[in-house]
Amino acid sequence: MGYHLSHFFDSLLKSLRDISPIILVVAFFQLFVLQSPLPDLANVFLGTALVVLGLTCFVMGLELGLFPVGEDMAHAFAHKGKLSALLLFAFCLGFGTTIAEPALIAVADEAAKVAAVTEHIVDSDAARQEYAAALRLCVAAAVGLAIVVGVLRVLRGWPLHWLMIGGYVLVVVITAFAPQEIIGIAYDSGGVTTSTITVPLVTALGVGLANAIKGRNPLLDGFGLIALASLTPVLFVLLFGIIW
Repeated sequence: MGYHLSHFFDSLLKSLRDISPIILVVAFFQLFVLQSPLPDLANVFLGTALVVLGLTCFVMGLELGLFPVGEDMAHAFAHKGKLSALLLFAFCLGFGTTIAEPALIAVADEAAKVAAVTEHIVDSDAARQEYAAALRLCVAAAVGLAIVVGVLRVLRGWPLHWLMIGGYVLVVVITAFAPQEIIGIAYDSGGVTTSTITVPLVTALGVGLANAIKGRNPLLDGFGLIALASLTPVLFVLLFGIIW
């Protein structure tokens, strides 16, 4: 208990240090450039305190829970030697974390509203919900496939840059044939899928797997899964726009 309490206060100080540049920038421009006091100062201080506290709890949660779980599962799958089970776990991890991503839910809902306004779909609650759900499933499947490819890359030693170059060339080619209204959503989908839930677990999986496999360097081979997880949703959503 004493260790966790000490760790909490250390994390709290680090969070305060990390967020202090934002506070200084906002305060400087508000007071010296705009030359006006901060509106509703009490709520600003309360909100800042909650942000620092939330960031502290989030980072501690990653360190104590998500990172160890991801690395331990990667070690266990690697030592058991069942490739099919490892790949199934990788897909489910990518799919499950992405489908629950709050940023993706928000973007899918906004995309459905815009699609209804532009008469791409029927302007009804059922049609918007169906469109948003299909978009989320498409992106989640894309991330799941990306994690599978990333795991195979770690196992086989495939060079990451060739996968990325080939993937983005394919994205550029398909962009030329995709509907204009889906292009922006597709390119944004890569960013929203690599947020608070997906990144910690996927990173832990890659590093843990590279640690568990003889001849793999965690620094060289353990990272790169997030890059693939940012690429494939763009490709899948472009195809989604062409097919839908």
